[in-house]
Amino acid sequence: MGDACSLADIAIFQGETGPLPDGIPSFSVQIINLCVSGCPISDIHVTCGWFASAKLINPKLFKRVKYNDCIVNDRLPLKGGDSIVFEYANSFQYPLEISSANACCW
Repeated sequence: MGDACSLADIAIFQGETGPLPDGIPSFSVQIINLCVSGCPISDIHVTCGWFASAKLINPKLFKRVKYNDCIVNDRLPLKGGDSIVFEYANSFQYPLEISSANACCW
């Protein structure tokens, strides 16, 4: 594969954090570019269902644009080794998976 990056080089880690004061469960999300060649990966899309949060999320970091399609980092490149971190609050944890992305060295 050489210097090329793939969707497998983008990882999503999620974990439950403490609940909000009103008792709504809260979750921490980290989306990281693990490409060892350092390729920036842009236009990252995530399958996310009807993603919603009782806690405000910066829409430049993560935003649902339609059912089952959320964008990461306002579609801007995420450099190799860099990550996006945010928290959301909902009664359940959403299953989030990378659905598509573009890398400069594919």
